[in-house]
Amino acid sequence: MEVNDILQDTFFVILYGGVIMLCVVAALYLLLRRGNAIAPEVTSPVRLRRWAAAFLFISALSHVFWMFYAFHPSPTRYVIVCGLDMAMLFPTIAGVLLSMLQDQHRTVWPVLVLLIPAFILMSLCIFRGDDSLYVLVSIYVFALYALLMLYVFFAVRRYGRWLRDNYADLENKEVWQSLLILAVFLLFFIMYSSTSETSPVLVYLLQVNNILIAVLLLWRVETLQQLEESSPSEEADPAVDEPKASAPQAIPAIIGPLLKKCCEEGQLYLQHDLTLVQLAHVVGTNRYYLSQYFAQQGITYNAYINGLRVQHFIRLYHEATADQRIFTAQELAFQSGFHSYSTFSATFKQNMGTTVTAWIRSAEK
Repeated sequence: MEVNDILQDTFFVILYGGVIMLCVVAALYLLLRRGNAIAPEVTSPVRLRRWAAAFLFISALSHVFWMFYAFHPSPTRYVIVCGLDMAMLFPTIAGVLLSMLQDQHRTVWPVLVLLIPAFILMSLCIFRGDDSLYVLVSIYVFALYALLMLYVFFAVRRYGRWLRDNYADLENKEVWQSLLILAVFLLFFIMYSSTSETSPVLVYLLQVNNILIAVLLLWRVETLQQLEESSPSEEADPAVDEPKASAPQAIPAIIGPLLKKCCEEGQLYLQHDLTLVQLAHVVGTNRYYLSQYFAQQGITYNAYINGLRVQHFIRLYHEATADQRIFTAQELAFQSGFHSYSTFSATFKQNMGTTVTAWIRSAEK
């Protein structure tokens, strides 16, 4: 689509302006509103809100830059606008993706360092008037984006393992689905925002993609729970209480009996959002020894707590049927410590090898 065609398409101009307004309003909302409108019970990570707001602001500013280019097109201005896009969008994209992991050890400055060769090539492209260098810039930026996606992919896997080792309840904490969808949207946006000649369909799809990104980003920010404990760093396992090298490494034999007394017999597993650190404090040990104990048993902390909750559900079911009380599986699941029925259903099937409905039918017979 030529520049003149873009400016003469009234519907596209309205859509384009609407995207700018949406991004600005969404960014202001994330910065100024204290609570969440989508999930009021969730406390969102402040760092994620700020990075998301920065991305939305810069996305709106990028639209303004391209509108300026549409009115004053030239090869030099095109390279400059692309450079501004790269300098602002790429770091904020990285900031959004990494801040979802809630890990202060993962910073954005390495991304800026990796962009230096691209800035050098773009400067040469402007001063030498050699457009062929811009092809190298595009290849380099896309390679960096692919590298970032690969890094985030493995970081999310590690994040998931860390969650299961430290948290009993994972509702509003995991980032798999939204992170992958967001990565696809952002990749699509980066690819077509740096393309000089596109078809009318792709130009419209780019704006639709921007709307989807803004909506998805708002949803993810508002539904991701702020973790109380620190997230894993890039080095080693997160063990704030890990003993020094001179300390004995043997796992205390008393941990098993203490868990049985404090957690199982005391039904501590019914407490919502019970963390590994909290359980270690009650048991009288530290985070390192307790996590090593579960690893030695071949289970995760999450599997241990939810396994106890499933057994509690089974006991409640038998008690209710023996007393001939009217009940629902959802009610018993919540009384057993589960936040949501979907989590309970998945955990029950994993532990019992069958669905809740099938198990109840078998128990009734």
